[in-house]
Amino acid sequence: MDQGKTALVVSAHAADFVWRAGGAIALHQQMGYNVTVVCLSYGERGESAKLWKQQGMTLERVREARRAEAESAAAALGVSDIRFFDLGDYPLDLGRAAQERLVDVIREVQPRWMMSHSLWDPYNTDHMNTTRFVLECRMIAQAWGHKPGQKVLGAPQLYLFEPHQTEQMQWKPDVFLDITPVWEKKRAAIECMQGQEHLWNFYTNVAENRANHFRRNSGGQAGGRAARYAEGFQSMFPRTVDEL
Repeated sequence: MDQGKTALVVSAHAADFVWRAGGAIALHQQMGYNVTVVCLSYGERGESAKLWKQQGMTLERVREARRAEAESAAAALGVSDIRFFDLGDYPLDLGRAAQERLVDVIREVQPRWMMSHSLWDPYNTDHMNTTRFVLECRMIAQAWGHKPGQKVLGAPQLYLFEPHQTEQMQWKPDVFLDITPVWEKKRAAIECMQGQEHLWNFYTNVAENRANHFRRNSGGQAGGRAARYAEGFQSMFPRTVDEL
């Protein structure tokens, strides 16, 4: 893997990365990044209601369907490196073995930035537990005494992507990203998620609303940059910049 431009997105369930960060993923792939997506689970138990309503459905068939959807969505976004940990869901099994596995991935990828869920989500504890897990793995990946001889991680920013029912999640975006140039890729990825068709238009509307915030915060109504679709993120750590 080219270590020059890399990023890592950790998704609790197989569809989360599409709704919440598909634009950022596609845009950075287009900019020359190698974006790795890790899906901790397929969302087979708690996020596949449409599939479970089908006669004779089994857990294995749901897993296969959600994996195929996620692989198709990743391809639509330009991602070739998507990894499935298959940790189960509702709840995720985030034990020591999973921790070791993600730390190895983080050190392998050496991401310039990372993304995961909001810190608080009482509606779906898989989401907030994932981010605590990611923070812990990021910390371990920075430790010189963990598997001495491996290249340690630097200090990549962790961006928290937008949760569902945002107002309840204590999530406050401080970064807006214009994803208009890659919107068709994100919409194509969204439509790969046949198991959650009820969210297609919801997340299209979210992107339109965030574009309004992008325009407003890029210079106001008189001088803001045009944007039709955008994504919002909350940065976990202070950012160092050379120009505001």
